[in-house]
Amino acid sequence: MKNKRIELLSPAGDLERLKVTLLYGADAVYFGGEKYSLRANATNFSLDEIREGCEFAHKLGKRVHLTLNIVFHNEDMDGVEEYIKDVVDCGIDAFIVSDPFIISHIKTNYPQVEVHLSTQNSTTNYEAINFFGSQKVDRVVLARELSKDEIKEIIDNTDVDIETFIHGAMCTCFSGRCALSNYVTNRDANRGGCSQVCRFTFSNGNEEDFSLATKDMNMSNYIKDLIDIGVTSLKVEGRMRSLYYLATVIGTYRKIIDEIYDNTLTDEKMKIYEERLNRVANRETSSHYFLKEADETDQYFTGRQEISNQDYLGQVISYENNLIKFYERNYFEIGDTVELFTPKGDSITFIVEELLDEEQNKIDVARHPDNIYYLKIDTDIDIPEYSMLRLVKRNK
Repeated sequence: MKNKRIELLSPAGDLERLKVTLLYGADAVYFGGEKYSLRANATNFSLDEIREGCEFAHKLGKRVHLTLNIVFHNEDMDGVEEYIKDVVDCGIDAFIVSDPFIISHIKTNYPQVEVHLSTQNSTTNYEAINFFGSQKVDRVVLARELSKDEIKEIIDNTDVDIETFIHGAMCTCFSGRCALSNYVTNRDANRGGCSQVCRFTFSNGNEEDFSLATKDMNMSNYIKDLIDIGVTSLKVEGRMRSLYYLATVIGTYRKIIDEIYDNTLTDEKMKIYEERLNRVANRETSSHYFLKEADETDQYFTGRQEISNQDYLGQVISYENNLIKFYERNYFEIGDTVELFTPKGDSITFIVEELLDEEQNKIDVARHPDNIYYLKIDTDIDIPEYSMLRLVKRNK
């Protein structure tokens, strides 16, 4: 796949997230089934949902990757071959795996399906990647602890496609190989049971508590570098994130990537995209190892604050007769400045002048999340389902 347009790969925790993230511009989506996935706390996909997700993606000309990347113990092997057959029959395009037997079994029996080596394998050098290439692995998801120069050296010395993470939560342990969760809570992170121990607050016996947590990753300023050095796929983390988070993050990276290829990305646009990405999550961000060895500036030790903003105002159900019908998500009122944005990349910013309740009575405030409201707006842009409303500026 080298020299082709770079892929934007999005997570999906359920079928609705899959649809939203593909509509907002992802080229491919990855998710876990009900077995063998490292996100046991996500909703995950039944076989029927995998089949429906594949059909939806393929109609859009997009791809589906299934995670099969737990650390397999003996009892985990029961039924795995049957499960692999079932999900292949559903139409998936690639497996994300780390177990050598699973790699061999898939490539022997289903050569039409790609195998991508999971970041859980912590692959950090091109000799290892060339070995996995000799085992017919199609793509390697690199360890997250690599610099720009190291990634480039790997790509220059292998023909295997390379995938890197660009956005989302980072594991404190090396590429997700965590033993803390099992040790502290008896939940095995390497078999899907991560309890996020790194985000716990610990006491050092003195007055100050501490944590082990890393800041989130944000590589938006370095997408052109990743394109130039030949990365195949840009991966966003977040199978348990909200629809709004996925729509915002994927939609923003879609614009950044497209405008890099079209040579239309300006510093002014990039400032807007940076602010949008920084506001959608409640953690600070960093580029981690890309430019330098990660240090204390890339982690939280003390004084960590994660205050969620309330920018996400609503999800559109329909638009007709100049009325947007939507589910409210956060409080807003007459006079607030609001941005409407759509899966197609269109947006319009306006001041709320008329707001109606579900019975279409005029009201001044929308204050009840999940209630249905109407918003009057006159626009020529197409406003399909899964368009969303975000706050730009409060009236007060």
